[in-house]
Amino acid sequence: MDKKSPSGSDSVVVIGLGRFGAGVAESLVELGHDVLAIDSNAETVHALAGTLPHLVQADATDLATLQQLGVGDFAHAVVSIGQNLEASVLTVLNLSQMGIKDIWAKANNPAHGRIAERVGAHHVVFPEADMGARVAHLVTGKMIDFIEFDDGFAIAKTRAPRETHGKPLSESAVRQRHAVTVVGVKRRHQDFIYAKAETLIQAGDLLIVAGATHDVERFAARF
Repeated sequence: MDKKSPSGSDSVVVIGLGRFGAGVAESLVELGHDVLAIDSNAETVHALAGTLPHLVQADATDLATLQQLGVGDFAHAVVSIGQNLEASVLTVLNLSQMGIKDIWAKANNPAHGRIAERVGAHHVVFPEADMGARVAHLVTGKMIDFIEFDDGFAIAKTRAPRETHGKPLSESAVRQRHAVTVVGVKRRHQDFIYAKAETLIQAGDLLIVAGATHDVERFAARF
């Protein structure tokens, strides 16, 4: 196995190339980041050979193997081993022992997430649960897009409620009345508008709003 030397501070090693891990790795490559992708399954590695430029079949639970691959030189790591709890935890532990300062771990449930954090993961993500919550917000049509962060803060794209039509944001006072901030406005066939106090809202506008999750949900429900 040849050692892979990362070329920048945004270098990422992605370990575990199921649907989530492969999607993360491919998106990072498209964004121009230096990515080393690792999976223990030969068939998985072969299937992704055409899309990931730096791809290795290796056992990430073996510390010596990761050291030989130069994984410790990467700035970020994503562990996407969801089905094998032991392999996931051992991999996170290895990365932590190698001194990687930013470790992301995919977890299937809260118990898995807590263990990953205890052995060194700096961030834990729950893709299935997060997507379920996101779809729940979108399915009623009140929101067009929705992202919630760990601290109860959310950003959403929603249709402008009638009370804002024909008024600048300073007059409709969305922030004062609903405790959400209008970050921007998207009007059909026009470029994105960064919201200011004088921004005039029209019927049919889409608003990007941010705030506490429950406030964002309440505001979107006004449409």
